[in-house]
Amino acid sequence: MKRAPIRVDAVLVQAVIAGALSFAHLHDLAAAAGQTGWKAWAYPVSVDLLLVAAWHRLRTLRAAGVSARSAWTWFTVALAASLGANVATAGLLDLGDVPDWLRILVAGWPALAFLGGTLLAHTPAPTAEPTTAAADPVESPAVETVVEPDDTAELEPEPAPVPALPAVEPDPATEPSPVPPAVAVPPALVAHARKVADDHHSRTGSPIDTDTLRARLGVPPQMADAIAAQLAV
Repeated sequence: MKRAPIRVDAVLVQAVIAGALSFAHLHDLAAAAGQTGWKAWAYPVSVDLLLVAAWHRLRTLRAAGVSARSAWTWFTVALAASLGANVATAGLLDLGDVPDWLRILVAGWPALAFLGGTLLAHTPAPTAEPTTAAADPVESPAVETVVEPDDTAELEPEPAPVPALPAVEPDPATEPSPVPPAVAVPPALVAHARKVADDHHSRTGSPIDTDTLRARLGVPPQMADAIAAQLAV
């Protein structure tokens, strides 16, 4: 089995070189400000860790759509500390005689870095609000009624034929009017119509009529009648 050839990533090499140079500059500045021994090596680690933590927190907040002002603040602080150390060791300052204000900044950095790291690490993570979707009504499956033939029906005698009566035409005056077909009304529309009816009753003091309800909802007359019937229940 052949192994894939190892390719050198130029971006990664550049990042390692830049990180090593920045690390060395921070160490030299801390040592010149009176932080000797292991303390001088801890300063670069503290600055770089705060920079990475702020950047990670910044990306998390931006992905969640939350304000990332606090993360930007600590990212700027860590970047200013790293950039300031790089510029200060370029010959602008005499590292053999560091000014007092720089000694104060270097000595106060641990407390500032501890505060920033604590706020970035222990701030509760933003949570997206769950979206509740309206559940679609589940239609019950139609049950088909199967009528089994009765075996005893074969034993019963057939009834005698009944003479056919003359057909009587129905009187149009007495014939009942056809019942209009039932109109299916969505539950959401009924709930909205109930709010409209309650608002009309609160403003006028009288229940809403069918014509006004149809005009407010913009539905056909048959659906308005069906909605009014459900509101009356």
